[in-house]
Amino acid sequence: MSTNGARPLVCVVDDDLLVRESVEGLLRADGFQVDSFESAESFLGRPQPEPPACLIVDLMLPGMSGLELHQELARTGLDAPVILLTAYGDVPMSVRALKAGALDFLTKPCDDDDLLAAVRRAVSRRYPPRVSATRTSGIVGESEALQAVLQQVELVADTDATVLITGESGTGKELVARAIHEQSHRRKGPLVRVNCAAIPESLFESELFGYVRGAFTGALNDRAGRFEAAQGGTLMLDEIGEVPLAMQPKLLRVLQEKEFERVGETRARKIDVRIVAATNRDLAAEVAAGRFRGDLFYRLNVFPIENPPLRDRREDIPMLAEHFIQALAGRLRRPPPRLTEAALRLLMTRDWPGNIRELENVIERAIILARDGPLRFDSAPAAATPPPPSTSGPLPLLSRAALEKHQRDAIVAALERSGGRVSGPRGAAELLGMKTSTLFSRMNVLGLRQKTP
Repeated sequence: MSTNGARPLVCVVDDDLLVRESVEGLLRADGFQVDSFESAESFLGRPQPEPPACLIVDLMLPGMSGLELHQELARTGLDAPVILLTAYGDVPMSVRALKAGALDFLTKPCDDDDLLAAVRRAVSRRYPPRVSATRTSGIVGESEALQAVLQQVELVADTDATVLITGESGTGKELVARAIHEQSHRRKGPLVRVNCAAIPESLFESELFGYVRGAFTGALNDRAGRFEAAQGGTLMLDEIGEVPLAMQPKLLRVLQEKEFERVGETRARKIDVRIVAATNRDLAAEVAAGRFRGDLFYRLNVFPIENPPLRDRREDIPMLAEHFIQALAGRLRRPPPRLTEAALRLLMTRDWPGNIRELENVIERAIILARDGPLRFDSAPAAATPPPPSTSGPLPLLSRAALEKHQRDAIVAALERSGGRVSGPRGAAELLGMKTSTLFSRMNVLGLRQKTP
């Protein structure tokens, strides 16, 4: 499998090296595969038999001109939409080119957005219209599972409906929230993210709603909370399942009434904020267990979006791997290493319990170890769930069923050692080196229930 197989190929034919490099960089950054040629003859002599999804050709080439190349392609039956570029802007020539079947005619130096728009129009002729997943608010991929999520984003984005994004840890729920914000009419307003799991219970109210001077010891000045910071924009309540039960009625009131009071004041403040919540917990199960208010759950669950785990969108792994290689190599000040077929096969066979976050970490570690050579994975990357205490050494490559059995055995062993306690000192979560919320999520997926000591 090629790492480029899922990406449309665009060929650039221009005798100017700077133009070729500029267009290549622009298109690669937008997720396209690019081949470039300095002449029409070199393009016609290329070894690849398959036609490109789009061809960008300089009109004034040495030897065979761009218009002559276009005519030659039409004569030989090569079905590739052509975008012609020229530095001269000759109107009669542009009319002639368009009459000959060129899809677009752009004058150098052309605007980047105009060129990208022309390429996307050309590529859409060959590929069925899809929601663009290659670069949507940082989301990378073209799988059917991801397309379904992006279609839901497109449906709900320009409304003010509350959205609840669910999914395992590491699946990119924050990126989905960002996509909703950036496609909404609130995109010029702020996007404020609150990690509810990181706020101490005693500070929750003041963090969300702010406080006035003298409200409590240490409140020396008035301070706005996260709701006010998000005025006119979007507030993402990440890890919403971690909101303390005592705080949930106040949060419910804000969602219902669109108003709140700062801590220490009685004046109600109106807000205009769109709420997007996210969690890796099963909130319906949390409601049934009495750990989450049912009325708040129903208020949040207006438009649910379930983010798929990476194991359900394996076809995105090559594109994700290449994306991380390019991004991380620059950050690590290393040349982008090559991803071999053997290394890619290894990545494709993993179930990735840590999802996209785990894949990114594995790629980063491999880049550091590559030392200017190809990426190599000598053994399977470590799973997110550690092995039982009696197990040592690297984990072998596991099937999904084997991995789930391994995780179940590890969790059961930890629960036995902790006397059935999940959280707290020497609880199962601490023994496994996991967050309590993550362990509850894995137990729910594996069908394990907490036993009362």
